[in-house]
Amino acid sequence: MHRIALLPGDGIGPEVMTEARATLDAAAARFGFDVAIESYEAGAAHYLRTGRPIDDGVLDELGSFDAILVGPFGDPQVPDAPVLWGTILAMRQRFDQYVNLRPARLLPGIDGPLRTAAEQGLDVVVVRENTEGEYGGVGGRVHRGRETEVAIETSVFTRAGIERIVRYAFEYARDHGRSRVTSATKSNALRHAMPFWDEVVEEVAGEFAGIEWEHALIDALVARVVTRPGSLDVIVASNLFGDIVTDLTAAAAGSLGVGPSANLDPSRRHPSLFQAIHGSAPDIAGRGVANPIGEILSVALMLEFLGEPDAARAIEAAVDRTTADPAKRTRDLGGDATTASVGEAIRASLPG
Repeated sequence: MHRIALLPGDGIGPEVMTEARATLDAAAARFGFDVAIESYEAGAAHYLRTGRPIDDGVLDELGSFDAILVGPFGDPQVPDAPVLWGTILAMRQRFDQYVNLRPARLLPGIDGPLRTAAEQGLDVVVVRENTEGEYGGVGGRVHRGRETEVAIETSVFTRAGIERIVRYAFEYARDHGRSRVTSATKSNALRHAMPFWDEVVEEVAGEFAGIEWEHALIDALVARVVTRPGSLDVIVASNLFGDIVTDLTAAAAGSLGVGPSANLDPSRRHPSLFQAIHGSAPDIAGRGVANPIGEILSVALMLEFLGEPDAARAIEAAVDRTTADPAKRTRDLGGDATTASVGEAIRASLPG
């Protein structure tokens, strides 16, 4: 029995989550495992109703689950910071989900916007540090509203934090048959944190003789996603750099709507969290046109982590069969299929 907490989120979240949950239920029935799902309200809409992004005590309750499946958070009526720091960022830090795993690949039938990706192929996994770095939350503002107002945002890098994310990236490459790890850095300008990052990368890389590795300045790296995507395999990056480069890799794969992610505590002391990388898209919410693939592929990542690899591979294969049919693509992929019809097509493609 896998106990799953479900937070549908805002905007298109409930729509894509409906298809993700139905796909999870279908996979459970077909592969013979049980899931118990409990839903919670959280996000910007909840903030507008209650003044809080999530109810008191819910984070404590979430800690008892095996995994957390989450939709996007956000609404133009609410500042992003209190919602994100009260929900997704709070969960990442509380549950020590220090690995943010974000794979991006060209799905069958989807060429993507880049000629280079169509020619060379695109199959990149970004391993992003998830609990410190530029999103450590350390800093503040003083003298608000005055000419002397100051804002300080401090990036926090620890040896333990860098070492464990870099080691995870190399272990992931080794265990998944990938040959190269590229470390995103900016040590020519950030003269304290990034040389420290580089030094730890070199130390850890020495433990993995069979894996090629390299440093790449973040600006050159994002250019390389465009010009030479086939040269990239596994990327390990700090919190901010990983956030930026994964929007680009997802866009290069055809749409942010197809991008899944996993927020992992590899020790399994706490629940891990799974979520599509796209936003809440309030402009199309309620219209039934959102792409559910990112959330459904996040279910596949969740099942793999929970020890159901056959079900995970089956969902991924069903997604591939679905995108290969032009009639089963949502508008972000050049089609006119609905959210529900894409979800139904994926479930129909699961093995019986």
